[in-house]
Amino acid sequence: MMEEPTEVIARLSKRTQALDWLGLFARLALGGVLFAAGAIKIPTPYKAAAAMRAYELLPNSLASFFGYILPWFEVGLGLLLILGVATRLSGVVGALLMLLFIGAIASAWARGLSIDCGCFGGGGEIDPNETKYLQEIIRDIALAICGFYLYFRPHSRFALDNRGK
Repeated sequence: MMEEPTEVIARLSKRTQALDWLGLFARLALGGVLFAAGAIKIPTPYKAAAAMRAYELLPNSLASFFGYILPWFEVGLGLLLILGVATRLSGVVGALLMLLFIGAIASAWARGLSIDCGCFGGGGEIDPNETKYLQEIIRDIALAICGFYLYFRPHSRFALDNRGK
């Protein structure tokens, strides 16, 4: 027996609404983490620069430069995601940033460095028993998935991108 057209529309509408709520969750999760991480680091930019240098991936001057600008970039990107502005672009940039963080953390882990990721302030050398590389990588994978979800399905609840639609 075939479904009535109204039943099909109702089922698709419920699915769309669920996906819109999932998009809101993805925006708030990725955007909230980025915003919080950046905002925590802004008052102490020298610590963010030291955390960046601790990865030993870039020359110190370049690592310091990125350490000083990254918190502001995180706050700006986080705001775009939270507000739902340029969601597709913001989502993919956030996802790529998470992949970059995953690579840096995995690199530190593989090279035997004992550092705090510096994701939420702090950073630098720590006791080897205090490292949380696996948890940090898992968190960043989940956040990257949120960003890629927003790239492929940018429509979500309460997004400023929806104005005028």
